[in-house]
This record gives sequence, structure tokens and C-alpha cells, in this order.
Amino acid sequence: MLKTILTVIFLIICVVLTIIVLMQEGKSAGLGTISGAAETYWGKNKGRSMEGALEKATKILAVLFIVLAVLLNSKFI
Repeated sequence: MLKTILTVIFLIICVVLTIIVLMQEGKSAGLGTISGAAETYWGKNKGRSMEGALEKATKILAVLFIVLAVLLNSKFI
């Protein structure tokens, strides 16, 4: 029963993690990084923006993904 619940949670995390990664913007800023245009207000306050929230969610879900993968693969459950 516990393994079934953990498997369902694992599948939900897989789908949500995929969606969040696809929602994120690319890291290449083009030629703006050469002239220093990347150091703008949005670049300095990235942690408070939507992009910062997506990065935090990605990190948290990735850790949960790894932990659940190890738990589901172990013989204890």
C-alpha cells in the first residue's frame, strides 16, 4: 500500500518537474551579456521573480525525485 502511494507521488513529481523545467527561460542572454546589459534590475532581483521561484521549485522537486527514486528502489518498502 505504501509503495503504491509513493509511486503515485513519484509520478506526480515527474510530471510537475517536467512542466517547471519547460517553463524556465534559457540561460543564454545573447549579446546583452557582452555589454553588461544582463546586470539589470531583473538580474539583481532574480530570487524574487517568477524565474527565481521556478528555480527554487526545480531544486526542491529534484531532491524529492531522487529521494523517492532511492526509496522505491530499496528493498525496505
